[in-house]
Amino acid sequence: MGRAHREPLGPQGVVLRVRGRADPPPLRFEVADAGRLLLRQGARILLLGRVTEGNQGVCLRRYEGYRSPLPPVRSALMRDAGDWAHTYARRLEEAPEGPLYEARWHLGVRHRFPPYVWHGEDFVREWPGCHLDWSAAGWNGVVPLRRLSPPDAARVKAYRKHARAGTLAPVLLWWVTCLDGWLLLDGHDRAVAALAEGMTPPCVVLTGLSDEEDWRREADEVAEAYRLLLERPAAGDERRRQVVLRAYGEHLGSLPREEARTRSWPLVGGVPVWDALAVRAVFQCPGD
Repeated sequence: MGRAHREPLGPQGVVLRVRGRADPPPLRFEVADAGRLLLRQGARILLLGRVTEGNQGVCLRRYEGYRSPLPPVRSALMRDAGDWAHTYARRLEEAPEGPLYEARWHLGVRHRFPPYVWHGEDFVREWPGCHLDWSAAGWNGVVPLRRLSPPDAARVKAYRKHARAGTLAPVLLWWVTCLDGWLLLDGHDRAVAALAEGMTPPCVVLTGLSDEEDWRREADEVAEAYRLLLERPAAGDERRRQVVLRAYGEHLGSLPREEARTRSWPLVGGVPVWDALAVRAVFQCPGD
């Protein structure tokens, strides 16, 4: 297994530079023509998806068999709350069935979300099928990768005690651009426990970042654009110069953590293979 270099960012989390990994990773998206996609973990297919006509959304059908890439979070570790972003980064590096491929990744703790993400319709509770509606205001929610337990399940009740005590470990979300939302990678029962207590689950979010060469090239272009802006006659006003320089600094500082599109791999066999899977799953999208 390849190595990953960790770059601490203080309260903003950690950046992982993953190198030397086998390609593709065990947990990965595969795609075929006309908006067909699937999520695979090793030999197991976890999810079928197809973008609806006019890019109005995506229909999903999930399968049993998902395995979290992280080992269980024991109660002792939850009570000894440490740097969760670094803890999950280390565990993902060691995960035999995780999503990491050669790229730059960011892991950061997040506690606040718009209310519709966890407490509204954009948190997918139904199983196995669902439709993510991109029309109107769009979709920006969370897709669990296994069936959710009831709030009174024994494990959930144990986690509810941690939620009330403020010691609940965060769930792990993976930002996936082809869904315009997150996959719930770890902590399904912890999420149910937090919601049952009327809370937003604490989260660590895994996001793919732009390639270093790409953001450095963009940084050079940004620097040149701001240089030309400052050379304009109106830039002689000192107050305006300070505003421009501050904007330049903020823009430049954001580039190393600019989000990249989630990578996918071609589905071997293409459309016929995907369609055969869809027939067996009785998979249907609106308009099929």
